[in-house]
Amino acid sequence: MMQTQPFEKHVWAEIDLEALRHNFRAVKARAGALPLCAVVKADSYGHGAVQCARVFAEEGAAWLAVSCLTEAVQLRKGGLTLPILVLGHVQDKDGQKMSKHKGNVVDPWTVLDNQGADAVRWYFYTGSMPWLPSRFSAEAVSEAQRKFMGTLWNTYAFYILYADIDGFDPTKHALREEALTPMDKWVLSRLNTLVKTVDESLASLHITEAGRALSAFTDELSNWYVRRCRERYWGKEMTADKEAAYMTLFTVLKTMALLSAPFTPFMAEEIYQNLVRTVDASAPESVHLCDFPAVNEAMVDPELEAHMAEALEIVVLGRAARNAANVKNRQPLSTMYVQGAELPPMFVSIVADELNVKQVEFVADASAFISYKVKPQLKTLGPRYGKVLPKINAYLQGEGVGDLVVAAHKAGKNYEFDLDGVAVSLAEADVLTEPMQKAGFVSQTEHELSVVLDTNLTEALIEEGFVRELISKVQTMRKEAGFEVTDHIALTYAGSARIAEIFAAHGADIAADTLADSVMAGEAKGYTKEWDVNGEHVALGVEKQ
Repeated sequence: MMQTQPFEKHVWAEIDLEALRHNFRAVKARAGALPLCAVVKADSYGHGAVQCARVFAEEGAAWLAVSCLTEAVQLRKGGLTLPILVLGHVQDKDGQKMSKHKGNVVDPWTVLDNQGADAVRWYFYTGSMPWLPSRFSAEAVSEAQRKFMGTLWNTYAFYILYADIDGFDPTKHALREEALTPMDKWVLSRLNTLVKTVDESLASLHITEAGRALSAFTDELSNWYVRRCRERYWGKEMTADKEAAYMTLFTVLKTMALLSAPFTPFMAEEIYQNLVRTVDASAPESVHLCDFPAVNEAMVDPELEAHMAEALEIVVLGRAARNAANVKNRQPLSTMYVQGAELPPMFVSIVADELNVKQVEFVADASAFISYKVKPQLKTLGPRYGKVLPKINAYLQGEGVGDLVVAAHKAGKNYEFDLDGVAVSLAEADVLTEPMQKAGFVSQTEHELSVVLDTNLTEALIEEGFVRELISKVQTMRKEAGFEVTDHIALTYAGSARIAEIFAAHGADIAADTLADSVMAGEAKGYTKEWDVNGEHVALGVEKQ
């Protein structure tokens, strides 16, 4: 990379452009086939910038970077046709110009020491478009770091943890299509779509878009693919399904290391060295010596991606509905109704399992599960009905009236009634509509998509909820006690009569999910902890066997 120093206008004539040309050629020779970007800092008139930029263009620079729009305009007027990237100013967290006088200057070395160079690079790449001012703060860098770098690193750490336990060597296995699950095929399709998006975005200097695409995919990888597939890594035997899970995640992580290398070079190198070089000595010595990934069009399935995206939208609304009803995800529910979407059975089962509902029904109209409250629109009804308006409002608050009004409007009709001899006709624009929850149901709506959860609980559902809560508590205690994921335990418990009933009926299921070789009632032993499980007190104890 070549950057000129800022000169006053009268000094531009003294610049040795041939020396500049010679220096750029030297840099280009060292760079080999790598494209070069020339950073130009011009004076307010842009005179010297045009001269220097012409040298860079003649010597084969791929594009130019300048610090303000004025410079870009001057270069265009000077006849430069190279792509020009305009860089905005760095401001403080409140959007103010940094100044020692104001005391708002951020010491870059402090941020580099605390958050690291990769985090700073990532923040500038994805925080805003390059030509817009950047609001810089250590907190903003940390947040950007957490969302992408932290999530990718945790996903990589998950793979390494289980690969080490199983002694998995990806060079001794293959990614066999016939063994791939729908989730595997989806994430590999999304990966190749991502490769194409990032490659095309970088080629057109859309750096921010490329970075944000990487971040969005990493979130889906961690919070959807790994979340849905983590149990596949828990089995003792290396089954075809477990092999497919390992090879899929290895392929994704290796490709992500290559894709992220231009953005976060140090983290990408760390992942690549431990993920690839430790098992394949013939691999390129560095991630930065690898070829950039190429899209495999055979792996791209737009229909699969579209269905999964729709399933994800339903899941997001379903989670929001659970939160609104204050019902934990570990508590099974009987039914979820969906309006505005239709999914193949394979995706329906994924949605049902993720939201812990027994069945998912797609309906044309979910209004039967939603009540409505309506109020008069004063702007339209005031001039028409005047003094009668308070009585209209009182009438609309009647039990079930809101539902009738909405039903009439959905049928394309006005809602009409007689009030003290006055004929009232309400169009859809004449009322303000507010959806209300019906007892035993909770709904969430986003654009044309609506989901409704039936929150009525049977005794069987309540009992299953207890089982899931107890399993979760034991798993938490295993982790707190420092047990390895493969360690078997002895589980003891002492609690209420209700807890004793749950263990008596479902002790085998709890043992199977927690690697407990024995489940015994009595005094809690080993690492112990007291819990409140759905209002019932229990003391649990875990001991490594």
